[in-house]
Amino acid sequence: MNKKTLVLGASLKPERYSNIAIHRLLNNEHDVVAFGIKPGEVRDVVIDTELKNYEDIDTVSLYLNPKRQEAYYDYIISLNPKRVIFNPGTENPELYQILKDNNIAFEVACTLVLLGTNQY
Repeated sequence: MNKKTLVLGASLKPERYSNIAIHRLLNNEHDVVAFGIKPGEVRDVVIDTELKNYEDIDTVSLYLNPKRQEAYYDYIISLNPKRVIFNPGTENPELYQILKDNNIAFEVACTLVLLGTNQY
């Protein structure tokens, strides 16, 4: 099943996990949108540098450390995703509580592992 995913903290660098996640999500036939600080494209996915009101986001996959996440709390909530994945290094109890308060599910997991084990 296609789960439209926002990769928040996307990178153009091929060795970065956010970049690898974009490739793997596409390989698994998920629609992908991406936000990062540097514009560009990863396999036809445009990395937006301005926040957009994406529609029908199933999953937000976080690749920002907790301090950098703070600027995006309201934005994430405004997208009303079904879930947020906290990839390794992004764990943030403050945001967990905000998500709970807004009835948004979250997982402390790795997008790449979830995809690789058919648990995405």
